[in-house]
Amino acid sequence: MSSRTLTCSIPRSPTRGTPFSAISCPASVTPAARGLFPISTRRRPNTLRRSSKVWISELEANLDEAWAKVEADVSSKGRAKFVNPLKLCMFKLLIKCFLGVDVSESPEIAESGVSIVDIWFILMLLPTISQNVFQPLEGIFIHTFAYPSFLVRRGYNKLADFIRTRGHEVVQRGVTEYGLSEEEAVHNLFFMIGFNAFEGFNLLLPDLLNQLLSDQTGLQDRLRVEARQMGGPVLTFDSVKQMPHIRSLVYETLRFNPRVPLQYARARKDFRLSSHEASFDIKKGELLCGYQVLVARDPVVFDDPESFKPDRFVGEKGTELLKYLIWSNGPETGTPTESNKQCMGKEYVVLTASVIVAYLLRRYDSMAGDGSTITALEKVK
Repeated sequence: MSSRTLTCSIPRSPTRGTPFSAISCPASVTPAARGLFPISTRRRPNTLRRSSKVWISELEANLDEAWAKVEADVSSKGRAKFVNPLKLCMFKLLIKCFLGVDVSESPEIAESGVSIVDIWFILMLLPTISQNVFQPLEGIFIHTFAYPSFLVRRGYNKLADFIRTRGHEVVQRGVTEYGLSEEEAVHNLFFMIGFNAFEGFNLLLPDLLNQLLSDQTGLQDRLRVEARQMGGPVLTFDSVKQMPHIRSLVYETLRFNPRVPLQYARARKDFRLSSHEASFDIKKGELLCGYQVLVARDPVVFDDPESFKPDRFVGEKGTELLKYLIWSNGPETGTPTESNKQCMGKEYVVLTASVIVAYLLRRYDSMAGDGSTITALEKVK
């Protein structure tokens, strides 16, 4: 088989994969557990759909708290880091929406929950990331051996116990409605909240806000008009659907810097995989690797793909490009199912990120900063 690089997306139907999509359901989440979470399946109640009643109100309440902290730091120190307040905001939101409880019910988890998940997440991903250190040391010490579980066991067990006791109703739903054992339900909930949702948002939101803060083309002013004139007085998922330029900014952020660059799958059957330039015969059982960055910056599909264009996905032409946006382990126009491994929460990702952008543009007349630092904020008068 040719070793030439493919710049097309891998067809979903012939493959069986273990993708690490930003908020997908990887192989470690059991098929039965997927029923707890999908938003595209309307046949029965599930956790995400149940949470939709409080998602926006909880998000705004936690954003108020996070940005009050940022404002105080800017006022007293002249600058503020927004990543940690935003992490705590999202952690509180996800615990409330997935488990139906306030994280404040456990002061220990409220204090250390974010760091517990961060350490667990980093140790899982570290072997997959090049550290650019002297070889063969990197290969031997980082990419050869599994890290021992005792490094994260204590913190992991604390958060798992919180899920088991405080989220008892949701855990039992997994047992009675989906045939999971209690332990399976607890660990699937941990993975969904920690890896898929929390860390997925943590990869996206700082990059998204950096694009908004660092732009020098008047992007903030243009989007602020849309945020304040469209969607009515109250932000909802439906209202941000009336803000195409804000949603386009989110889409372009996902395209320009895919959250999870590598995805793997094994072929379910023999098939032919075609790129723009060639075709490749794939045999059943062969391991395939999809490199998102090449797909997202395919010059045949995207005009000037190496440039960040916040309005790229606006209008009829922009909408047509959505079928080539595959950050969610499938086209943005696709529908997640149990068999295609596409991100079950992809709609929540885009809409939640859009709500956060609209919230900030309604709250502030101007914002300045770069990277993860805010240097100036002017609240709306």
